[in-house]
Amino acid sequence: MKILVTGVTGQLGYDCVKQLESEGQEVRGVSSKEFPLTEPVKMEAYLKKFRPEAVIHCAAYTAVDKAEDEPEACRVVNSEGTRVLAKLCREIDAKLIYISTDYVFPGTGEEAYSEDAPTSPVNVYGASKLAGEEAVREILTKYFIVRISWVFGYNGKNFIRTMLKLSENHDKLTVVDDQVGSPTYTRDLAVLLAEMVTSDKYGTYHATNEGFCSWADLAIETFRQAGVKVEVERVTSDKFPTKAVRPHNSRMSKEALDRAGFNRLPRWQDAVGRYLIELQK
Repeated sequence: MKILVTGVTGQLGYDCVKQLESEGQEVRGVSSKEFPLTEPVKMEAYLKKFRPEAVIHCAAYTAVDKAEDEPEACRVVNSEGTRVLAKLCREIDAKLIYISTDYVFPGTGEEAYSEDAPTSPVNVYGASKLAGEEAVREILTKYFIVRISWVFGYNGKNFIRTMLKLSENHDKLTVVDDQVGSPTYTRDLAVLLAEMVTSDKYGTYHATNEGFCSWADLAIETFRQAGVKVEVERVTSDKFPTKAVRPHNSRMSKEALDRAGFNRLPRWQDAVGRYLIELQK
């Protein structure tokens, strides 16, 4: 199958290309240099020359706090760029996987959000990704919307890398404990997306590693498995004020994966262990 992956320089795009190559697919990964989401003419020229049968759209404006200061730049990439891509996919009859986020939800309560739960983003980034979802649903019939959260992978910065780096010079760290969700290991997600893209089980899915935790829980488990002795003090979000509001509840249910017959991702603790091994290599 001929597949285009956007955002190849990011954590998920990098692992998607690796996974698809390992399965013998004809895959091409592109960065913003070759495939700028802000330049529709260049996007059209590239797509109509390569003519993929499917596109996995991992590229996005992901600077959540910065987006509060430059909402238009965020919107142009995440909303308008996705709208243009969806129209082009329709023209060449390519299916599209759009990577979305838990940030489309308001983040209240303690129940896991179902795939069809009401959306209400609390920050600019979440609103831009929701607009991307709406564009995909409006334009295409052959689409997958896959919401993920708390991403970590080999090719990029993430919370686990940050914690390990900080542990080199600190015996004690304070970590937020009142935001709860699920980490997503990009190697695990790439396996699911590679299976999904060859299917016709279209729809909206949640795809994170199994189980819920707080950021403090994730830090403690990381240090435990890495054999690093660092004390973690659990604190509330108000101790770390950020420009963009973060949802307190990022729990998402996986009922759509079950109904479609896709395997859920492994538990997050298992993913952390395998990621630490990957980093050592």
